[in-house]
Amino acid sequence: MIKYSKTDLAALDMITRLTLVNSITGYKPATLIGTVSKTGLTNLAIISSVVHLGSDPALLGFVMRPFVGERHTMENILETGFYTINHIHRDIAENAHFTSADFPRAHSEFEKCALTPQYLNDFAAPFVAESHIKIGLSLAEKIDIKLNGTTLIIGQVEYIYMDDTYFDPNHGLDLNRAGTICISGLDSYHEVNKFASFPYARLEALPNF
Repeated sequence: MIKYSKTDLAALDMITRLTLVNSITGYKPATLIGTVSKTGLTNLAIISSVVHLGSDPALLGFVMRPFVGERHTMENILETGFYTINHIHRDIAENAHFTSADFPRAHSEFEKCALTPQYLNDFAAPFVAESHIKIGLSLAEKIDIKLNGTTLIIGQVEYIYMDDTYFDPNHGLDLNRAGTICISGLDSYHEVNKFASFPYARLEALPNF
């Protein structure tokens, strides 16, 4: 068995440490954050830290890395108050991956990575037309995490767009049908298959394990 202590991690070279620590959480959501500046410059960024924070109101959060130079996604969200979260599927995985390149502000990742900005229902931020599940959000709260300089962005869900065949009221979204993929580490993409659904956990219904 290999053991890494906190001291061991600190002693690793940066790339090895990044690769290891970014993998230990397991599979992560593969999403694209769509934004636009007040001057109309669109931006698209791949994010793997989206997390459910509550259902009433419907809140989602994601973590932005520390500011090093420009952070177009963060700047646009703070400027306009709106953004989109778009699921990634196999057909657009490579395009989505390369949105993480350090493009100048004047160069839209939509255009450079051959993805299509889509404006729906007069929502202020662009969705990804090729995505199968699209979520429009308004900025609800920004929490600066002093420990490492990251920022938690919390958004309230304003719209959800998807094919009606993707939703089962009893079990939620059918991510397999939608083709949603996930990420491990920094650069590995996975398709996963649902293998079970269990009833709501109640003590009186506890199985005899």
